Amino acid sequence: MKQWLTVILGAALSCAAQPANLGHIDFPTSGTPEAQKHFIQGMLLLHSFEYDDAREQFQAASKLAPGFAMAYWGEALTYTHPLWMQQDVPAARAALARLAPTKEARLAAAPTEREKDYLRSVEALYGDGDKLARDLAYAAALGRMHEKYPNDLEAASLYALALMGTCQYQRDAAVYMRAASVAEEVFAKNPEHPGAIHYLIHAYDDPIHAPLGLRAARVYAKVAGAASHAQHMPSHIFIALGMWDDVISANILAVKVADDRIIAKGLKQDARNYHALLWLEYGYLQEDRVADAERVLADAARTAGRVGQMRAVYAVETGSLDKLGDEAGPGPMMLPVVERLTARGMVEIHNGQTEAARKSLAEAQAKLTAGGGGAAPMPGMGMPNSGNDHKSAEIMVRELEALLLRADGKKDAALKMLADAAAAEDAMTFEYGPPVPVKPVHELYGEVLLADRNFKAAQEQFQKALERCPKRRLALQGLARAEQGLRPPE
Repeated sequence: MKQWLTVILGAALSCAAQPANLGHIDFPTSGTPEAQKHFIQGMLLLHSFEYDDAREQFQAASKLAPGFAMAYWGEALTYTHPLWMQQDVPAARAALARLAPTKEARLAAAPTEREKDYLRSVEALYGDGDKLARDLAYAAALGRMHEKYPNDLEAASLYALALMGTCQYQRDAAVYMRAASVAEEVFAKNPEHPGAIHYLIHAYDDPIHAPLGLRAARVYAKVAGAASHAQHMPSHIFIALGMWDDVISANILAVKVADDRIIAKGLKQDARNYHALLWLEYGYLQEDRVADAERVLADAARTAGRVGQMRAVYAVETGSLDKLGDEAGPGPMMLPVVERLTARGMVEIHNGQTEAARKSLAEAQAKLTAGGGGAAPMPGMGMPNSGNDHKSAEIMVRELEALLLRADGKKDAALKMLADAAAAEDAMTFEYGPPVPVKPVHELYGEVLLADRNFKAAQEQFQKALERCPKRRLALQGLARAEQGLRPPE
C-alpha cells in the first residue's frame, strides 16, 4: 500500500514540479515526492540535450532517494548522445552499478513492471556487443515499450530519438520519417513536450522535409527557452529553408542563454555554445553582414580555440584571408584543419597567389593523409569520425587541386575533377547546417563555368547547389550572373 501511495504521489508531482520554461511532461514514477521533482527536471533537460545539467538533477534525485531506480536510469542515459554518436559506456555502467551491482539486482530494485522495462532498455544500451548492436537493441526495447504502453509519451519520444540514433551519422530518410511519425503522435497529445518538438526538428532538418518542421521550430524556443540547445534548434529548420533573419535571431538567443548559464554556474568558457556561434556567423554572412560576422568570429576566438571551421567559412564567404589565422587546429582534429587550409588555398588562387596555394594544398594533403578525429569529443566521451568527415576533406582537397589545374591551363582536367567531386558530394548523406564542404562543389563548379562564359552549364550547377543549400548567397549571385549571360543582348 505504501509503495502504491508513493507512485500516486509521484504521478501528481510529475505535473506540479515542472520547472520554468523547459517544457512539460507527465512521467509518474515510484520516486519520493522530492526526488521526483529532480527527476522530472532531469528528464526535461535530457530531452533538450542539456546532458550535464540533466545529470546533476538525476544525481540529486538518487541522493535524496538512494533506492530510486529510475534516477540511475536517467543518469545512465546522459552518457549517450544518440545524434552526436557519443557514448561513455564505463561512466554509464558505473552509474547503474551504484543502484546495484548486477542487472538482476537492479531490476529487482524497480517496483513496477513499467520501470523494470525502462531499466531493461538501458541495460541493452550498455550491455554486450559493439555500439551499433547496442543502439539497435536499445531502440528495439523502446519500440516494444511503445507498443506495450501506448499512452506513455516518454517511451514514445525516447523511441523516436533512438531510431534516429541507429543511423550512425548516415541520414536514412525512411528511418527518420518513422521517428517523425512517433514524435508527431507525442506532439499531438502534448504540444509542450520538449522531446517531441526537439526530435521532430531533427527528423525534418533537411531541405526536402524542412517545411514539415516549421511548426515545431516556431514553438520549441517558447516551450523550452531556458535551454540553450532549444533556442538553437529551430535554426536547423530555418537554415534548411534559407530563412536567414530567423537563423540569426535563434542563435543570438542560444549564445545568450549559454553565456548566462556560465555566469550562473561559474563555468569555464569552454561551456559556451560554439555551435550556435558558428551558425550565427554563417547567418550573418548569408545576409552579407560581414562586420557582424567578423564580430562573432572575434568573440568566439577570444574565449576558445575551436574556431577553425568559423575561420574557413569566413574566408570562403568573404574571399579574405584576414581572419584565417595560422593555427593548425586543436589536437588531432583533421576536418577543421583541412577546411582552413583549402579555404586559404582557394582565396590565394583567386588573388593570383598560385605558389602559395600549392603550399596550402600540400599541407592539406598531408593533414588528410595523417587523418585524426573529425570533431572534438566531449569530456569523457569517445566520438568516432563522422562518415562524412573524411569524404568532405577529400572533396575539399580535390576542389583546390582542380583550381590549381585550371591555373596551370589544364581546364579540361580541372572540369573533370570538379564533376567527380560534385558527384562525390551528391553521394554523401545530407548533414544539416552550414555546408560541409565549406565551399559546396556545385557552387565552385558553377563559378568556374561562369568564368569560362559557359552560362547554361553554370546555371545548372548553381541550381544544384541551391537544392542542397537553399538561398545561399554566393550560389544565388552566381545563378543571377549565369542567367544574365543567357539573356539575348537588347
